[in-house]
Amino acid sequence: MSEILCQWLNQEVKVSQTVSPKSFAKAFSNGYLIGEILHKFELQGDFSEFSESRVSNAKLNNFSRLEPTLHLLGVQFDQNVAHNIITEKPGAATKLLYQLYIVLQKKKKSGLTGVEIQSIQPPANIRQQSMKSEAFRDRLRNLIPRQTDFNLMRVTHRFQEKYKHMKEDLVHMHFEKLQKFQKLKEEQRSFNIEKQCLNRRRQNEIMAKIQAAIIQIPKPASNRTLRALEAQKMMKKKKEAEDVANEIKKFEALIKKDLQAKESASKTSADTAGQTTTDLLNTYSDDDYIKKIQKRLEEDAFAREQREKRRRRLLMDQLIAHEAQEEAYREEQLINRLMRQSQQERRIAVQLMHVRHEKEVLWQNRIFREKQYEERRLKDFQDALDREAALARQAKIDFEEQAIREREIHEQIAVERAQARYRKHYTICAVILDQILDLSTKVADYRMLTNNMIPYKLMHDWKELFFNGKPIYEQASIKHLPAKPSAEQLTELEKRDLLDNNDYEEYKNMIGEWALPEEMVDNIPPSNNNILGHVIHRLVEKSHPPQVKSTIPELPSFAIKGCLLGKTFSGKTTALKALQKDFPIQILSIDTLVQEAIKAFHDKEKISEALPTEKEAEEKTLPVLQEKSKETQDLQNVSSPYPVSEDALPEMKDKIILSTETNKTTKVEEVTSSDSFSELTVRAQLGAKSEKLLKKGKSISDMLLVNILVNAINEIPVDQGWVLDGFPMTLNQAKLLEEALTGCSREVLELEEKKTQISTLAIDPTASKEVPSPPSALDFVMLLDISDNSSLDRMNDTMTEGFSSETSHGDIAQHVTAENQATDEDQNLRDQIQHRIIGFLDNWPLLEQWFTEPENILIKINAEIDKESLCHKVKEMFTTEITKKENKVKKKLEEKEAEKKEEVLLAEPPPPPPEPEKEKETPSKTPPAKGKPPSESLHGKQESLQEGKGKKGSPKGKSPGGKGSVKKSPVDSTDVSPVPVVPPPPKPGSEEWVYVDEPIPEEIPSFLVPYWELIENSYINSIKTVLRHLREEQHSVISYLYEIRTNFQHFLRRPDHKQDFVSQWQADFNALPDDLWDDEETKSELHQRVNDLRDRLWDICDARKEEAEQERQDIINESWLQDSIVIKMNHFFSLMQAELNRFQDTKRLLQDYYRGMEGKIPIDDIKRFTRVPLVQLDNREILESQLRIPLISRISISPDSTMSKPKTKAILKGKIDYSLENVEANFEADEKLLMDTWQQASLAISHMVAAEIHQRLMEEEKENLPADTKERSPQMGTNKKVKKEPPKKKKADKKAKGKSPPMAEVTPVTVTAEEIAQMEKRKELMLKIKEEHLAALQFEEIATQFRLELIKTKALAFLEDLVTKVVDVYKLLEKWLGERYLNEMASVEKLTEVARYHIETSKKIQNELYLSQEDFFINGDVKVFPDPPPPVRPPPVEKEENGTLTIEQLDSLRDQFLDIAPKGIIGHKAFTDILLDLVTLNLGTNNLPSSWMHLTQPELQELTSSLIVNSEFVDWRKFLLVISMPWIIPMEEELLETLQRFKAVDEEQLGTITFEQYMQAGLWFTRDEDTKIPENPLEPLPFNRQEHLIEFFFRLFADHEKDPPQLDYTQMLLYFACHPDAVEGVYRALSVAIGTHVFQPIKTPPVIVEKTSSLTDMSPFEEYPELEGNFVSEEGELREDGERKEENPENVNTEKISMERLLKVFQGGKEVQDPNRFASHLQIENAFSENFVKVFQDLGAKNLEPVEVAILLKHPFIEDLISNNSDYKIPDIKTILQRSEHVQGSDGERTPSRLIEEKK
Repeated sequence: MSEILCQWLNQEVKVSQTVSPKSFAKAFSNGYLIGEILHKFELQGDFSEFSESRVSNAKLNNFSRLEPTLHLLGVQFDQNVAHNIITEKPGAATKLLYQLYIVLQKKKKSGLTGVEIQSIQPPANIRQQSMKSEAFRDRLRNLIPRQTDFNLMRVTHRFQEKYKHMKEDLVHMHFEKLQKFQKLKEEQRSFNIEKQCLNRRRQNEIMAKIQAAIIQIPKPASNRTLRALEAQKMMKKKKEAEDVANEIKKFEALIKKDLQAKESASKTSADTAGQTTTDLLNTYSDDDYIKKIQKRLEEDAFAREQREKRRRRLLMDQLIAHEAQEEAYREEQLINRLMRQSQQERRIAVQLMHVRHEKEVLWQNRIFREKQYEERRLKDFQDALDREAALARQAKIDFEEQAIREREIHEQIAVERAQARYRKHYTICAVILDQILDLSTKVADYRMLTNNMIPYKLMHDWKELFFNGKPIYEQASIKHLPAKPSAEQLTELEKRDLLDNNDYEEYKNMIGEWALPEEMVDNIPPSNNNILGHVIHRLVEKSHPPQVKSTIPELPSFAIKGCLLGKTFSGKTTALKALQKDFPIQILSIDTLVQEAIKAFHDKEKISEALPTEKEAEEKTLPVLQEKSKETQDLQNVSSPYPVSEDALPEMKDKIILSTETNKTTKVEEVTSSDSFSELTVRAQLGAKSEKLLKKGKSISDMLLVNILVNAINEIPVDQGWVLDGFPMTLNQAKLLEEALTGCSREVLELEEKKTQISTLAIDPTASKEVPSPPSALDFVMLLDISDNSSLDRMNDTMTEGFSSETSHGDIAQHVTAENQATDEDQNLRDQIQHRIIGFLDNWPLLEQWFTEPENILIKINAEIDKESLCHKVKEMFTTEITKKENKVKKKLEEKEAEKKEEVLLAEPPPPPPEPEKEKETPSKTPPAKGKPPSESLHGKQESLQEGKGKKGSPKGKSPGGKGSVKKSPVDSTDVSPVPVVPPPPKPGSEEWVYVDEPIPEEIPSFLVPYWELIENSYINSIKTVLRHLREEQHSVISYLYEIRTNFQHFLRRPDHKQDFVSQWQADFNALPDDLWDDEETKSELHQRVNDLRDRLWDICDARKEEAEQERQDIINESWLQDSIVIKMNHFFSLMQAELNRFQDTKRLLQDYYRGMEGKIPIDDIKRFTRVPLVQLDNREILESQLRIPLISRISISPDSTMSKPKTKAILKGKIDYSLENVEANFEADEKLLMDTWQQASLAISHMVAAEIHQRLMEEEKENLPADTKERSPQMGTNKKVKKEPPKKKKADKKAKGKSPPMAEVTPVTVTAEEIAQMEKRKELMLKIKEEHLAALQFEEIATQFRLELIKTKALAFLEDLVTKVVDVYKLLEKWLGERYLNEMASVEKLTEVARYHIETSKKIQNELYLSQEDFFINGDVKVFPDPPPPVRPPPVEKEENGTLTIEQLDSLRDQFLDIAPKGIIGHKAFTDILLDLVTLNLGTNNLPSSWMHLTQPELQELTSSLIVNSEFVDWRKFLLVISMPWIIPMEEELLETLQRFKAVDEEQLGTITFEQYMQAGLWFTRDEDTKIPENPLEPLPFNRQEHLIEFFFRLFADHEKDPPQLDYTQMLLYFACHPDAVEGVYRALSVAIGTHVFQPIKTPPVIVEKTSSLTDMSPFEEYPELEGNFVSEEGELREDGERKEENPENVNTEKISMERLLKVFQGGKEVQDPNRFASHLQIENAFSENFVKVFQDLGAKNLEPVEVAILLKHPFIEDLISNNSDYKIPDIKTILQRSEHVQGSDGERTPSRLIEEKK
């Protein structure tokens, strides 16, 4: 099938990528080719959005776009199919493409396009398909990991592969070691086998010999062990010792036998000898002879004895040898006998010996093998231990490195957090600083605007904006707001609302700008209208009843409730475990509870019928959570530490539902798919939801966590306490937990408190009770405080315990597996520790505020201590909290008991009098409000009575109505009846007054409450709008007054033409001829001209004054002041209108309320609202029908009428200004208009109250007429009272426009006594209602009158302040005008005085006279005629001194020599002739100084000989250089520095520079800076010889044939290398040629000091102190060089020098012209070139390559040349000149040389 598909794809469809069966799954894994197929069949319109990339995002995009198209075609395709194709599962892509192939073939036959197929589908299917596509995209996103995860997996896979390779390399190395070890073993084994083979071969040979009857018993194989060898040696020694002992015994036995034989023989011989001697003695008597014979006999006996001994010894040896032979023979015979046995016995013997031998070998081998096995086991065990130790050490090192990295990461995160905190604080401080700057600049601006008198109100508003963090300057205009205002416009609106609220609060509370003035301080400010507040409160309760508090009882009060919080590894679980051992508490860990819930779901834990309490508790907690679920969703999304994806949001509502009853709803039906789910317990259901979220890769929501926790708390017994371990972790969790445990939300309570705190116009004092805050859900919260570093250290310590633990040899495999699991957990913990710490640090400030704000239940414990101390601390704190809890419970019980006692006492009140009982019974008969039983309403009244007694009343204990109610209201007269004397009745609105709370129709609150809200809103908005306009008007007034002042000042400073007249007069004055200055008539004429000028200037000043006065009058006559006063009056009239509107609306509301309570129909008020007229700005006539608000024209007083009226106000003080009288008169008219308007509004209020009272009386008369016909006697008293009342209120009746309804005649009906009593009660109730109504109305009247009076007073003060400010500005303008005029007149007087002074002194006025406006001065910077020109200083001239040639003489000599010998070399004879000609013919030419005139021809020849080069020629440049002295002779370092500067300037390295470059580089000396400029301007400046010398040297050595002239700086510096010492000069020249210092060899003779000293002695140093110092320094330098030469370093003069440079130093290779101009040009070869070639060849440079200087200087020719060369010696010309001067001076003339000698 795959081949068919490939053929279809490649040939028919022609996809972009060739598909083969092998690469089928991979080609279609990203979905691009599928999209291409559909695109070719015109089904995939968005194919351009497809991507060929194989990243996860591209795959997700491609398959998300494919899914709708495939579903449209009917191809089975879901997220599992897509996942299989993406993961390249075999067969998945083939199956999908086969289905697609079939569908596309069908589509091809039908001929339908994709749009047509889609249009066929019904709309419902399309919507369902879009929803499925979204779900498919979300599920596929969950199935396909992100590209970052792929990259991470790829990286981990790469590192795993690397780890595998390393592991394989280690295994391979281990295998090689094993192979080497096995190879060694094999070699040992082969060696042993060869040895065994050899032994077998020997045994076979032995067997062969044995078979051949020759027994050769082979020696047994020596034992290999040391013990065996030692034992063998001991056996051998023992055997030898036994053999020796046996031989000794045999020898002793033989000796004994010998001795016995000898003794027997000696006895016989002695007897025979004695007998013979006696016989012989007897025979022979000669003694000597006898003695000899005896002696011989003794000797013979001794010799015989010795012979006998030797013979016996020999015999013994023979005997022993014979016995040995016999023994050997016997053994041989025995063996032969044994050998002669049968063949079978021999074979058996051999076999036995062989078996014994083999047994011995096997035993030895077994022992050896066991020993090897034991050694191997020990070695393997030791290797394993070493390997484990090495791995542990490496792991420890890795762990320490990881810990260091973790700490560095943590420090980096801490630094980032600190930087973020710093940036946050910096931003806050920057904003505050900007606001401070804005406030400062604003204050500075208004100080300028108000002359340092900023109004208090402006400063107060700015401070309010500053304290509230609002910008002080306007950010954007809010006059024309768009539909979507910008952020700046919103900020401006907030600013405006803030200032409006502040102004309204000041107005309402009568503080600040609206504080009571002194004349109103005595009047008591109106307090709250308690009756109106009660009415409004009752209406609001009727229309908007308060939210019913949850009737669900709270959770049972456990012994102790708390939680333990802290960072990871702070010791929470450890401390709680220790706490659980000592106290009967339950520890709740959220992780454990979630695991148990999931386990319960897996175990199918079902609801048991024996647990009703659990259901009840769950049902109690559910509604609270369900009600608050919507509010908490937003909080969860914000503050949950676990990220909630979009898929989890629709399931949030399902997570709240716990009970089995609520599972029947539609939301649960979406979650639960079977009935078995509802049978599970709540914990199992929560576990199912948690597992569902976790399987999707999402985190468990906070609501679900809290539900699991609450479910676990419900299962704990009531008397047992519980502590939460590490929960809550976020603020959202804490809120949800408190809401679940207490049943109320703190945020909802705060919103209700804010609603109650909103300021209203009337407050009910009896209903203003503060809602007590609910108790906290927890009794305590402990925080184990620990630093981040300690937490990381504890984690590292915990992880290192696994490395330090030792395991036995047998448990290595188990240890490895357990270690792998532990390392995975540790790695997860290591990865999470940073995020956990950061999460805790982010959430803890909010949690800390939550646990400390209403009631501080937070306890902080320092956890950076050891384990035991921490547990001890926690136990102590826990014990303290238990004690506090017990005390709280006891106090609550005592309070409840006291309340019960009070209720019992109140339940038995004293018997009341009969009349109040009747009064209380009457309302009980009325229908109760909104379904309440009569008992509840009575009980509510009693409670209101008791509460009213405990409340405070109005100030000073008086009723708000005051005395006016007694005088005005007719109710008091009706109350007086012939009853027994009783205490005075309570006044309406007081604390003792019982309000009439009769039922009212339901329709009345429904329209009165919105009506009251409309009254409040319109009143507040009107007040705020007016106050805002007043505030803005204050800014405009300040700006206008500042603008007037600045414009008038600019007007006063307008330019005038006085300076033109002054300049013209000064020009005419200075143009007067000099001969007329002293003429009296001329002076008088000039004085007259001055007077004319002064008069003309005074006329200009007067005209300017009149113009300024006219400008001021125009400003005063402007209508701005009148318009602003009108606008402000209209604002205050608007305030009065707001108060009037409020009074009228309140009157109507009270009227409708009390008429509704009386059961009457509300009156439709036909009368229009009373309007306060506004002042008309312009005089345009408008029809009254077009006006909603009446307008009055402003009374303006004409100036003529004001002339005759006296001034009564004290606004204009001091001098009378008639221009301001109009202002004063208009102000009085405005004041009068304001008073009239106020009186009109006040009268309107009084008339409305009177009309209301009259209306009440008319209704009362109407009601009393039918009662008259029924019963006369009871009504007599009341009729009289009614008759007496109308005369008092005649005026009110007249003013009231409405007419009373006609009386209805009623037929007399007989009434029973009960009906009469009921009518009496009804009448008393009506009287009470009337009294309460009128009291409320009169209170409102007093309050409104007070407000109107306050507005009137403030308006007058405001207008007076405005007029005062404007008048002050007008006076200031007049003051400026007068001062300006006086100053201008004074400046004209000063000008006149100056002019008269110059006229009298007959002097011209050279400096300009400046007169502008009020300033006059003589401008010293401007002169009207120029000064005489100063004398021109002559140019500097060089003087001839002491025989030194001037620069001019040197230039003339250079020009002559250059014409004769341009190359610089001239013959010595020609040179002498030229000098002689110059000396003899010097008269009048001044080519040489006078001291040269005395030189004779021999002296000139001597001079020439000192300059000769190469014995024939003279270098005239050297001659000019010598005679140009004195100049500073450079040291060698200075020469080299100058050379480097020249090279730096010579960028192209041509060796030549121009004059500009030469001057830029400079020489070693500069021009003289100490030249003093003479004070006499006619005296020339001193001549700067040094500066001209520097320029002369360039002209001397430059090549002028080129344009521009080029200077060979190396050649020039070679000239300057000359030195008094010739050798030193050569070395200096070499240094210049090479560019570095050349050291003189040590063998070089020291410098001749005599020459230099003689030179110095003979040179005239008195005249040339610079030269003297230079030579002395040079001499010192020479000495130092000499000393330095002695200490030359070893590696010196390593630089190389070429032939060209050497020839340049020694004047080689030049084309020299003959010095005689008539001689022909000759080519003179360098005499040293051939010698230098030989020298270079001698030194090894055959091709004349450069040679080292050190080697070159050692060559004898070079040494000779240096010692004998005098080219670089400075010749002593001064000696010759001094000698000639001396000779000339001997004639009696005082020459300079003689003067020098005299000085000496």
